[in-house]
Amino acid sequence: MIKQPTYLKKGDKIAIVCPAKKLPKSIDAGIAILKDWGLEVIVGKTVSGSYHQFSGTDTERTADLQQYLDDPSIKAIIAARGGYGTIRIIDQLDFTAFNENPKWLIGFSDITILLSHALAKLNVQSIHGQMPYTFEESTGEALESLRKSLFGEELSYSYESNFPCRVGQTEGVLIGGNLSLLIAVEGSESEMDYTNKILFLEDVGEHEYSIDKMMRLLKRAGKLAKLKGLIIGAFNEIGEETIPFGQTPEEIIWELVKDYNYPVCFNFPTGHINDNRAMVLGKNVSLNVNNNKVKFNFL
Repeated sequence: MIKQPTYLKKGDKIAIVCPAKKLPKSIDAGIAILKDWGLEVIVGKTVSGSYHQFSGTDTERTADLQQYLDDPSIKAIIAARGGYGTIRIIDQLDFTAFNENPKWLIGFSDITILLSHALAKLNVQSIHGQMPYTFEESTGEALESLRKSLFGEELSYSYESNFPCRVGQTEGVLIGGNLSLLIAVEGSESEMDYTNKILFLEDVGEHEYSIDKMMRLLKRAGKLAKLKGLIIGAFNEIGEETIPFGQTPEEIIWELVKDYNYPVCFNFPTGHINDNRAMVLGKNVSLNVNNNKVKFNFL
């Protein structure tokens, strides 16, 4: 049974850590927003840490996150940013106390590793959403979606895709995140179960051939055939090719899923974009695709 952490209330403590890459700038504006929501913000050592590209050594980053996983007074942990490095510490973390008293884990990009592990290994919901490093550039809608997710308020999204979608209506448990990081946990205990799930995907800075390769891995592994629905978010900052690949990310993905029967939507507001809406992994959702008009609800 999937466990839902307790929703936050004003006065609760939220910890900020850097499990991966170091911060290149202040996140004071992001901290201020969390405080405006009525939360008490606890700043981890790695937020100001530095070790080559990382916010600290693997040992330091593990210890910082472990401290807040174990602390019962901390009700949520949000990553300051992504980058690269979470996969280097995931197997050193002890989730015993966390599993007994689940709390919200929040982030996206490289933090997909942590969110995927929480659902796959521990059956705990988490939030794929904006991080303090991205708060300043975030749309108001994206920030409000994160706040509502944390405080347990009703949440739904509606938009119109500019890429043809496959119509249909479905309900199921939401999984997903950054495509390259989902591929990175494939075959490990951090890999989520795709069977009868609604999958959302996003990525940044990848070449079209790389997206093609990763999506074909998911198809050959039988993951795509088992889904109840597919949500494609932003695939942006695509690497330039000397010789064109010949397909956009959307065209690549559509070619691989066009023979299935479940609803598929594109241009969903999730990913490395300013309008990166909160997605609660492990939560039941509904997806309604009518021509290119998409309605998405958390149930």
